[in-house]
Amino acid sequence: MPGDAEKLRRNTTIDSPENYDPEQIRRSSRAPSQSDRLCVGFQQPEMGAAETPSPDGSTRHYCHHTPKGFLMVHRGAHGTSARSTPSQFGEEAWHEGTSKTTIRAENEVEAHREANNYKFGFRKWKGNVTEKPIEDRSDVVKELYSDLSIVKPQEGSVVTFGNIVYIFLFGWWLSFIYVLVSLVMFLTLIGIPYGKLCLRLAWYFIWPFGKSVEKMGGAVSKSSKRPPASERIADERDAGDHREVGREKDSSPLLVSSPIPVEIPVPERSTRKCSKHWCRVSTYVWLLVGFPLLALCHALVCVISWLLVFTIPVSKMSGRTLGIVLLMAPEDVRIHRLEKTVVYETRVILCCYHAFNLYYYKYTVQGINIFALNLLPLVVITLIMGYADHHHNYFSPEAKFALAITSIIPLSYYIGMGIASISAQSNFAVGAVVNATFGSITEMTFYITALLQGHRAGTKCYEEIVKAALTGTILGCILFIPGICMIIGGIKHREQRFNSRSAGVSSALLFISIGGVFAPTLFSKTFGNLMCDNCYNVPGNVSVPFVCKDCHYDTTHADPHLILSHIEPLVYSISVLLPASYLIGLIFTLKTHSHIYDIHISDGHGGHAHGGHHVVHWSRWRALLVLIVATVLMACCADLTTENIEPMLKHSSISQYFIGVTVLAMVPELPEIVNGIQFALQNNISLSLEVGSCIAVQVCMIQIPLLILFNAFYDVGFVLVFSDIHLWASIFSVILVNYIFMDGKCDYFQGTALVVVYFILLALYFFAPSPRSC
Repeated sequence: MPGDAEKLRRNTTIDSPENYDPEQIRRSSRAPSQSDRLCVGFQQPEMGAAETPSPDGSTRHYCHHTPKGFLMVHRGAHGTSARSTPSQFGEEAWHEGTSKTTIRAENEVEAHREANNYKFGFRKWKGNVTEKPIEDRSDVVKELYSDLSIVKPQEGSVVTFGNIVYIFLFGWWLSFIYVLVSLVMFLTLIGIPYGKLCLRLAWYFIWPFGKSVEKMGGAVSKSSKRPPASERIADERDAGDHREVGREKDSSPLLVSSPIPVEIPVPERSTRKCSKHWCRVSTYVWLLVGFPLLALCHALVCVISWLLVFTIPVSKMSGRTLGIVLLMAPEDVRIHRLEKTVVYETRVILCCYHAFNLYYYKYTVQGINIFALNLLPLVVITLIMGYADHHHNYFSPEAKFALAITSIIPLSYYIGMGIASISAQSNFAVGAVVNATFGSITEMTFYITALLQGHRAGTKCYEEIVKAALTGTILGCILFIPGICMIIGGIKHREQRFNSRSAGVSSALLFISIGGVFAPTLFSKTFGNLMCDNCYNVPGNVSVPFVCKDCHYDTTHADPHLILSHIEPLVYSISVLLPASYLIGLIFTLKTHSHIYDIHISDGHGGHAHGGHHVVHWSRWRALLVLIVATVLMACCADLTTENIEPMLKHSSISQYFIGVTVLAMVPELPEIVNGIQFALQNNISLSLEVGSCIAVQVCMIQIPLLILFNAFYDVGFVLVFSDIHLWASIFSVILVNYIFMDGKCDYFQGTALVVVYFILLALYFFAPSPRSC
């Protein structure tokens, strides 16, 4: 103990021996014995190696000091302290605890979300549902949320490809507008100061990089090699406060990094009086003549650069110019070029180094990804175009169909985030109900609206489109999603391993699903009548008197007694057995055999994630409101999709099979594909595979029984009999996937095999003839 205290004292000394309290060191050295957590820090050369834990229960907890504080990771199965661990756990408990896969979470809500990702039947969600403090994020992410008001040390050259592209997209015409406005302000005579400001801003916006806009007389530090008017913080105190300082030092924590004396620039107080430009006539001439045109131009630049996502720095620059710079007195605006000798950060009004940043795909607003946020106005445009132009006077059906199907993408994202938010803040029962209710709402909305549209039109073509979309979702989820995740994850991580036991459960459920869904199809082939639509006689050919084309098994012309007494009971039996199998899978994976996932969630500071301050992006009520609104909008977009697809079904040269299998099946699953790819990039291929398997199982065991139930109460003519192409494509895909999932590891070659097979099946659908009912 004395040796540990001496070592701790050396590592926490700040400036002098007077900065520590020996009594507090003795108290701190006894604190770890009462802790219930394990602390593991990064090994430091000056401290020596940490003690390797032994299988003995008494030494399962080990700790050493790290200058950054504590980084604690739960390694045991029970989380008890070293001195309070019962001896009966022993070596077996140690090995059982260390075999778990530990996933870090920032707080309790995020830990609950991570745990839900590994629950069978729950929607997999990658994004956070709580707001992570900006100080805990990486420097790359911090740069995304900067407001361009801080001068930072310049790294590298500002002559980049993105900055050059800025000149052609925005710089030249924005500077030209400034020159025109400056000429107008010069003609007014009274607005000459604003004319000079416009000339300076025109020169600035043609190349704003490496320059700063400052306010004269404001609290802005000038750039220099050494910060001016700086002094140590401790020196600001007078002699009468020494005892207060001593008390603060005595009560300061020991296990923190040693603070370094930092000189902070203290801006000199300006003696310049506040400008009275709001009382001038020239200000109002500027607001009436020059400002409106420039405001319109900057607003246009803001919108365009924001929609392009990667040019958001340009949007921020235009926004600050519009809201601050153009409303300042012209004599208060100062523009100068920054020097590379700046080695500290100062605050200015505007400073930008780069117009493009490729990392803006990570940018979020209230937890909403920037792409989903930018696509939200498209939903409003789709509804206005679809319902205002019902007779296609201004827009073609193809254009409205493309907008409606694209609008489903952000709505699917909002539904997924709403489900994840409610599940993460609720108990298991509420989360299960929300996932079961809203998990398939996107696909079910489209299927039901399509069947209703076909029933009103009196055609079976929409039913074939729905069956093609169902099959396309199954094929995409068991071939394309795992395949593309294996390729991207395998390129980064070479070889990835996953839990073969949990994958085996999903594979078994897939076999049950495919067998149940296509059982009525096999029944119709066995007992249905062989119908041929085109038969003709061949003169002079005695061996082959008739040649028949387009032959198929049809139950509609079979014995009515056969249909009523056999096919319908078979379909209803399957619609009961499939959800029952799904329920058994839930009980197996979540209750009786939950240990097969072998997952332990811990927070970023160690132990179980039950603490930590967090701010939830969406509360439960807000998430529920978003779910309801997104569902209503989804129903409207699905109705517009099915309404405007009719001209494509009648006049398109592409097979209706291909339209259903590709566009209608995979567009709503784009958020799931993105989540799976992000899991694979983080070397969590198990969740990537579960994303596809979970959706495929839900399609077969939940969505299809719900369609049968809907048809039972409102007969739209939906019969669970698929075409041969759907039958054999699904059976072949399930067999292939189960073969690849056997060994519990994957690489990019196996992923390529799955993707190639998927595209082969797409080519098969592309060249297949259209359904007979279409």
